[in-house]
Amino acid sequence: MKNFEHARAASFTEAGELLQSEINATVMAGGTDLLSVIKNEILEESPSLVIDIKRIDGADKIEFDGTRIKIGANTKLSEIAEDETVIAKAPALAEAAHSVATPLVRNLATVGGNLCQDVRCWFYRYPHEAGDRIDCRRKGGDDCYAVQGDNRYHSVYGGLSCGLSPCTQGCPAATDIPGYMAQLREGNVAGAAQIILKSNPMPALTSRVCAHFCQDGCNQSGHGDSVAARNVERFVGDYALRHRELFYRAPAESTGKRVAVVGSGPAGLSAAYYLRLEGNGVTVYDSKEEPGGMLMYAVPDYRLPKAIVRDYTAALEGMGIEFVCSKEVGKDITPGELEESFDSVYYATGTWKRPVLGLSGEELTVFGLDFLVQVHDWMGGKVGKEVLVTGGGNVAMDVAVTAKRLGAEKVTLACLETEDIMPAGKEEVARAREEGIELMPGWGLSKVLSEGGSVQGMELVRCVSVYDENRRFNPVYDESEKREVKAENILMAVGQKADLSFLDEGYRLQLDERGLIDAEADSRMTSRAGVFAGGDATSGPSTVIQCAADGRSAAKGISRYLGLDTAHECNGMQSEKRFLSFDAEGVRQPEGLKLKEIPAEQRGIEVEDEIAPGEAEALAEAVRCMNCGCYSVAPSDIAPVLVALGATIKTTKKEYAAETFCCTELSPSDVLSPGELVTGLSVPVLEGAVMHYDKFRLREALDWAIVGLASVFAVDAGKITASKLVLGGVAPIPLRLNEVEGFLLGRELDGKTIKEAADLAVKDCMPMWNNRYKVQIIKAMISKALERLQ
Repeated sequence: MKNFEHARAASFTEAGELLQSEINATVMAGGTDLLSVIKNEILEESPSLVIDIKRIDGADKIEFDGTRIKIGANTKLSEIAEDETVIAKAPALAEAAHSVATPLVRNLATVGGNLCQDVRCWFYRYPHEAGDRIDCRRKGGDDCYAVQGDNRYHSVYGGLSCGLSPCTQGCPAATDIPGYMAQLREGNVAGAAQIILKSNPMPALTSRVCAHFCQDGCNQSGHGDSVAARNVERFVGDYALRHRELFYRAPAESTGKRVAVVGSGPAGLSAAYYLRLEGNGVTVYDSKEEPGGMLMYAVPDYRLPKAIVRDYTAALEGMGIEFVCSKEVGKDITPGELEESFDSVYYATGTWKRPVLGLSGEELTVFGLDFLVQVHDWMGGKVGKEVLVTGGGNVAMDVAVTAKRLGAEKVTLACLETEDIMPAGKEEVARAREEGIELMPGWGLSKVLSEGGSVQGMELVRCVSVYDENRRFNPVYDESEKREVKAENILMAVGQKADLSFLDEGYRLQLDERGLIDAEADSRMTSRAGVFAGGDATSGPSTVIQCAADGRSAAKGISRYLGLDTAHECNGMQSEKRFLSFDAEGVRQPEGLKLKEIPAEQRGIEVEDEIAPGEAEALAEAVRCMNCGCYSVAPSDIAPVLVALGATIKTTKKEYAAETFCCTELSPSDVLSPGELVTGLSVPVLEGAVMHYDKFRLREALDWAIVGLASVFAVDAGKITASKLVLGGVAPIPLRLNEVEGFLLGRELDGKTIKEAADLAVKDCMPMWNNRYKVQIIKAMISKALERLQ
């Protein structure tokens, strides 16, 4: 047991102050639960300060004022179980208190402690049982081990969220991936599309070019392939574009505000979508002939067909967004004129400019981005037989593969990074290898080899390290190790710069130390009020999904600046469930969805390599999602009874209805604010009610309800006139059976009614493979509670 400091509080107020004074402080009333936590090292960090509240004066009394029983938080369970008033006026509470474990525990444990105790779960309680220490989802880890492991004692009604899932955390746009997977499992594609569009307005595009960081931390990868979120998103994104009248509709009302968006790449298009969604007038300016930015001009058709980009921009036009193309800000229209004409301006101009490396012979090379934009000019063998591509990102991979498909016999790709830290996606690297690209990771550029003004190749130098100890870009070379690579053309894809030439002397925006537009991280506001910036123009080259996320943040910032509501919500098509769910069989399938591809020998530069999945394939992959949350059960025997009795929980700050306190968060302690403590509870007397607390457990001494049921009935002339049924031990929170209560109202209790009520109680059960037995126990306990009334 680890050492800890001890303090004794004379009042709940003092205890609350002490609790806030130390980060790892906790309170001890009875101590039965806390001592187990410390002894078994259940939590990653044991408390550094234990505050004793056992001796607070007046905190252990039971009083009756004629209509309510008032019980102090420090009242022992044994005292409640034996109190004559409780037995007579609220017998279900006395039964619940008596049901808690052994007399030893009942004599120590308090009602407040029982109410606020932590979750019950084999993996949570015994973290070393599986060998190495287990940090489950409830403790801040990534995984709920019940989803793929032993789940005999876990929830049969589903789980609750325990913070962002690993996949959502990995997504720059924080897309609710488990949420849309859940909609797909129900066959609700429209609901899935709405969830994605809340954070990413262009899933048909991002799914084809995204680095899908979401899959890197997927918990399913510990049991097989990670869930192929990217491939599923492609199906949903294409569905949204096919049904653009549902998902890209013009707003019903106008705000009267007008916003100019400069740049029609992913950041600009994202901002335009969310701004228009709120009813703003949006005009998008772009210097190119068509909107889409890098998506249209720099991503090869075999990865992202231009037809899909056009479909997307057409969908935005259908919302009422105006595109003004072939108009360059700074030449055809000035920034000042934009500010005068619009209520706000958003700059998302991208990084189209070539960086100068200072390399000998650099002027003889070709900028990789220009090569992609002007790819049709390189057809007909102009690319040459031997090509060298420099760079390790996705643009470099696109350049290399495109050069190969244009007819180059040999394409070599050299980059500073070793393969394990190359910024390119794994699929893009694999694609390059499959097409015969020779990769040379760990090599930097020394000088261009030329003869008579004609490129002959490149001298490379070994790169020892790319980053310094602070992870800053600071390559170190071994000048003693050099190589020459022959090439007729050298295509440079080692970086891109923002072109900010539109910022003339008379119009200034503050720049950061990298020469990029300086914008606030949250709002994206620049140094000029009402002027915002985002995407690559503020960050340097980044991913499409990061730019889309930037555009959404900017839209929120602009809306706040304009004094508008920033809802940005797409609702109405999603089915709602109280608990998280997953497919018990699907999560055990190890193989993920692989997209069909055109054979390598049939690939070109104008036809998409991969074939989008159909609905059946996408839904089959959605069942593999573990819907990561906590699937433990609420442990308190007291909580279901208090909910059934309509009790009130009193704290140092306020009063809560028992149902609010016990049934809204994963743990009652999550309801409490810092330093807030339960001081007692108030139970109304329900005259004439028939009430009980039934508990199924493995042995009498086990303080753990496999299933608990608090029941309260009012019966008149053989018919139920009122009822409350609350289950414990079967869900992460006490579960009130509202539907069953409504069904029983006014019914006579014959065998048919009892059976239908028991079946209705388990209608929404989602048992796992090891806890299906709980379903029958629930039905038996409901039947028993009703049969007692006959």
